Amino acid sequence: MACVEFITQLHKATPRNYLLRVTEANKAACAEIAKQFGKDYFDGDRTCGYGGYKYDGRWQAVAGKLIQHYGLKSGDRVLDIGCGKGFLLHDMIQALPGLEIAGLDISSYAIEHSMPGVRPFLQVGNATSLPFPAQSFALVLAINTLHNLRLPDLEKAFHERSRVSKKHAYIVTDAYRTEREKVNLLYWQLTCECFFTPEEWEWLFAKCGYTGDFEFIYFQ
Repeated sequence: MACVEFITQLHKATPRNYLLRVTEANKAACAEIAKQFGKDYFDGDRTCGYGGYKYDGRWQAVAGKLIQHYGLKSGDRVLDIGCGKGFLLHDMIQALPGLEIAGLDISSYAIEHSMPGVRPFLQVGNATSLPFPAQSFALVLAINTLHNLRLPDLEKAFHERSRVSKKHAYIVTDAYRTEREKVNLLYWQLTCECFFTPEEWEWLFAKCGYTGDFEFIYFQ
């Protein structure tokens, strides 16, 4: 298990006005809308989510890093839990022809509006009950997904991830190290259910038997 940084640079490239997030609209109402993970979350107003989740190639660098770091080769299988519209999986098969992919997301809207090239390999589902055989993937990803679960379901998700992975795993979660980062996270987030420090996350990893890699995203 190791802390690796594939997403942090991408995260820092997006400017955020944390105070405006809680003053420009009814934050509680926006969070309730966002947690439906429908059109308003992906392609509605920015106050309720992405404000338009469109492919722009930003995941290409991440795809290349994942392939290189985990030594993936043609014929290997990769699962993305919380795949959204499948942008990362699209970039991974573009970078490595012959890679076999699967994606799972709780949002039927995201799957229905996913990229045509990967849509046949995506399905609606929940991280707590993965519809795949044991040890069927060389790499299991969960990027900015698991922190949207409450603790009982989070534990189930960790066990399910371990069940379907035969080799590597990489997860990304929000975290905070200071009171300022905690406030910024609370101001910005719309769907998170778990707010932990890195030490608390690592304690949870150990408790749930998670031995894969991880990365923490901070709102500085």
